[in-house]
Amino acid sequence: MIKIYHNNRCSKSRAGVAFLEETGKPFEIVKYLENVPTKQELQNIISLLAIEPIALVRKNEAIWKENYKGKQLSNNEIIDAMIANPKLIERPIVINGNKAVIGRPTETIKTVI
Repeated sequence: MIKIYHNNRCSKSRAGVAFLEETGKPFEIVKYLENVPTKQELQNIISLLAIEPIALVRKNEAIWKENYKGKQLSNNEIIDAMIANPKLIERPIVINGNKAVIGRPTETIKTVI
C-alpha cells in the first residue's frame, strides 16, 4: 500500500495527497506530526530514500536554526532531532513498497507509483 507522510498545513503536502487521490490508487495518510515515526521507522524511510539524514531536514525551520545549525551532528543526532521535533522532517514523503520519494515537486511522486 502507498503511504504518504503528510502535514495538512503544508501546501506541498496537500498537493501530494491530491496527486495520490487523482491516481485512484488506495493510500494511507500518516500525519507524522501527531504520529511521530519511531527512530527505526525514520531510519527505514531514510534508507528507502537513499539519502543522508541531513537531506531530510527542513533547514529553514526556526527550530533547526536556533538549536542545530552550524553544529557538527552525527547521523543519529540528526535523526534524534527530527524525532524530537517532527516539524523538521521534509514533506511529503511517499512510500510504495521498497521505493520512496520526497514529493517536492509533486511530479516526483510518479516515480514510486
